[in-house]
Amino acid sequence: MTTDPSAGAPDEPAATGGTGTTTDSRAALLALREEVGKAVVGQDAVVTGLVIALLCRGHVLLEGVPGTAKTLLVRTLAAALDVHSTRIQFTPDLMPGDVTGSLVYDARTAEFTFRPGPVFTNLLLADEINRTPPKTQASLLESMEERQVSVEGAPRRLPEPFLVAATQNPVEYEGTYPLPEAQLDRFLLKLTVPLPERDEEYAVLARHLAGFDPQDLAAAGVRAVATVADLDAARAAVARVTLAPEVMAYVVDVVRATRTAPSLRLGVSPRGALALARAARAWAFLTGRDFVTPDDVKALARPALRHRVQLQPTAELEGVAPDAVLDGILATVPVPR
Repeated sequence: MTTDPSAGAPDEPAATGGTGTTTDSRAALLALREEVGKAVVGQDAVVTGLVIALLCRGHVLLEGVPGTAKTLLVRTLAAALDVHSTRIQFTPDLMPGDVTGSLVYDARTAEFTFRPGPVFTNLLLADEINRTPPKTQASLLESMEERQVSVEGAPRRLPEPFLVAATQNPVEYEGTYPLPEAQLDRFLLKLTVPLPERDEEYAVLARHLAGFDPQDLAAAGVRAVATVADLDAARAAVARVTLAPEVMAYVVDVVRATRTAPSLRLGVSPRGALALARAARAWAFLTGRDFVTPDDVKALARPALRHRVQLQPTAELEGVAPDAVLDGILATVPVPR
């Protein structure tokens, strides 16, 4: 199969209303992916990555320059799944309470009541997360890992589904606070959001000049094609996807190879191995199989591992990219037959 997670899935019929079967739930998720394409042009791989993250109950780090439709992508995905989305613009003066919520004194009752923050949503776009200080970045850690927030010691559950899609600019570093390894490790996938190809950019321009309004997705024909029930059924189907012992060993060998690669000073932790295995199962489900192949592992290795490794300073000076190191590891680790 192809190593591009945006392609390779066979055609499916439209969703049939969430009967709970594997075929119906898969059709609904594939329809969800196609529906996003009505508003977002040329980002099929990113859309597929977000769908995989939803299936795995994971989170996504989006890296791309401004103007590549990251906000529109999350809003359209929420509309097609019929769930709520919120956007937070991360800035240097943003406080943790601005994200999680806070206790507010009510003069009428003489009591403090909890006012939920924007994190209480289904799809959260954390825009330019690396522009806010570590204390505010850390306020998302509990939300991402435990799906709850604690204010004054009282835990409060977040709604389901819950996905954080955080963005960062790959070329602008002034005034930013790089994400610590502990937080990077909480993201299931790191997806690069590329600039469109010429034909795609032409299509974007033509669409907007013809009256496309990104604030009015209904006018663009975007509709809810999947439900939370469909997503729950799909998650249950993903959990039944078989990961054979030899493929599991291949995942472990790939991850362990990152810890001894000469170009890396930090390899992938066991959490990264789990993320790769989970993502590969979701991709196998989307492509219509109930078992994982080594090619599935290869297809998800870059997005699942690239943010979990750190280059040696000499490798950085030489312009070596994490993806190139991962490609070299995949080329050398023996593939099970």
